[in-house]
Amino acid sequence: MTTEDTSRVTPTAILDTSGLLCPLPVYKAALALKSMEIGEILELICTDPGALADIPAFTRQRGDRLVGVDDQGSMQVFWIEKGTGK
Repeated sequence: MTTEDTSRVTPTAILDTSGLLCPLPVYKAALALKSMEIGEILELICTDPGALADIPAFTRQRGDRLVGVDDQGSMQVFWIEKGTGK
C-alpha cells in the first residue's frame, strides 16, 4: 500500500528505526522532528507493524502532515512534513 506519489519527495532527514518496537519509533521520530524546520521532510523507516496506526495518529496529534506511506509488509516507510505544531 502506498499513499500519494512520493517519488518526487526529497527528505531532509532519514531515520531508520528498523528492529525497534512501540513506542521507540514514535519517540525517535519526535526527537528528529523537534530539530527540523517547518516544511522539512522526515523519511521514517519502521519494521513495527503497529507503526501503521501509530505514526498517522502521531502526526495528527503534533500537527504535522503525513505526506506518504509505503507499506512493504515487513517494512513501512513514512514521509512526514513538519508542521507548525509542537
